[in-house]
Amino acid sequence: MTRIMVVDDDADIRELIRVYLVGEGLTVTQASNGVEALSLLETTPADLVVLDIMMPLMDGWELCRELRARYEDLPLLMVTAKSESVHKVKGFQLGTDDYLVKPFDPLELVMRVKALLKRYRINASQTISVGNVVIDRTAFEVRLPDQRLSLPLKEFELLYKLASYPAQIFTRTQLIEQIWGIDYEGDDRTIDVHVKRLRERFEPLTEEFRISTIRGLGYRLEVKA
Repeated sequence: MTRIMVVDDDADIRELIRVYLVGEGLTVTQASNGVEALSLLETTPADLVVLDIMMPLMDGWELCRELRARYEDLPLLMVTAKSESVHKVKGFQLGTDDYLVKPFDPLELVMRVKALLKRYRINASQTISVGNVVIDRTAFEVRLPDQRLSLPLKEFELLYKLASYPAQIFTRTQLIEQIWGIDYEGDDRTIDVHVKRLRERFEPLTEEFRISTIRGLGYRLEVKA
């Protein structure tokens, strides 16, 4: 049973989301603010959280920060009226996995929820297939149809992180903290260097994926359609 928690102070929005998610066979719990959500999660775990930003007592920014600190691998989807790039960047920096702007199409929300659940489950398997390319974390190698590649550890971890969440944008700060650690004292341009090396390594070998630069935000891995 897959359970989605919806956190929004607008009861009508919560009900709208609930109806569409339940229609897809998902179980839904609801909270009207961040404090209530954290309390409910202690007794009723969720597989994914859909959260608003503007809420009383504890807003979505703080809730996102708390959820990422307490539940490192819990997928998070922000639904908010704020569409400016600066708010999207802040959301990704705090750890959200995806971002949807109000007013939204409920069917798009369902699609994004399903995509996040799929990415999370792929990430938990330790082996990711991108077309005919297999990224194996148990062996720390990348397998193509005609060869196997062993990458430097940080390059492998960066590729694995991006491939675990295809189409998701990661900021440089997120990647530094998640791969090098929050105590890393180097320049976040280290990410640029490693992305450049991955591109040079794989672009001549496969067209199954590419690592794209999202100007003003960061990087994402795009899979061949």
